[in-house]
Amino acid sequence: MKRFTAQTADPQAIVHELLHGGGAVGISGLFTPEEIAEARAIVMEHSEEESEKVTHFQGAAADAGKLNLQRRVWNLLGKGEVFSRMAAHPVLMDILRAFLGTEFIMGSIAANRILPGGPGQEPHVDYPYWDFHKPETHPVGLNGSFPMNAQVSVLLDPFTEESGATGYVPGSQKELRYPTKADKFHENCEQMTGEPGDVALFYGVTWHCAMPNNADHDRSAILIQYLPKFVKPMEDMPAALPKSFVEEASPDIRQLLGLNYPYPEILDAAKAGNTEGRK
Repeated sequence: MKRFTAQTADPQAIVHELLHGGGAVGISGLFTPEEIAEARAIVMEHSEEESEKVTHFQGAAADAGKLNLQRRVWNLLGKGEVFSRMAAHPVLMDILRAFLGTEFIMGSIAANRILPGGPGQEPHVDYPYWDFHKPETHPVGLNGSFPMNAQVSVLLDPFTEESGATGYVPGSQKELRYPTKADKFHENCEQMTGEPGDVALFYGVTWHCAMPNNADHDRSAILIQYLPKFVKPMEDMPAALPKSFVEEASPDIRQLLGLNYPYPEILDAAKAGNTEGRK
């Protein structure tokens, strides 16, 4: 995985790597230890109890008794201002504008906490939508003419081979298909290792999965899904947030919440001045 810093994270170089290189990059230096500690404390507070809301792609062979060792925390924007700073970090915004278009949105921002002994996930893609594991619900084929998804993981704990750092197959984004057992994912994958505060940014069509946590510590991250402006988000974030949050949101957060994009709209009731360019 090619690695960049906050100072060397050139958007065009990263877009090229996502499309034509390994499909994933690492970026360091975006967040302070204090921000990571604050985010981690909030995630721990909201995930101490066993949860019914387990994550997707648990793994068909996973021990059902271990599913509680992999926990999600949703609606993070409403749980701490630090998550807004993470979602709209200027370096990430510049990269994603070059990758998904200037009016891209956020589909979800959640925490994934895998406790020691957590079983990891099945290899999968988050493209062209998170539920492509149900191919019969999607059109035939898989679009490859433009990207429809980018994933960002902000590491809150050390991501090592032992702790289950995200596994991925470099170059698999060029396959434009779902991984199968014949692909021997675990024999060919590398892992997105890093330290707390690092960011792993990858193209959602890259074959990937959380690996089993065999360490003696948690393996937690903030997972942020970014989408083109016209894709329906996974989370209805505006509905989950206080009205005051939405009213006071920065321009970047308003964009990420999809508030700048009016559709679907009742066009025969729209003001004439708002229909320019809609033909």
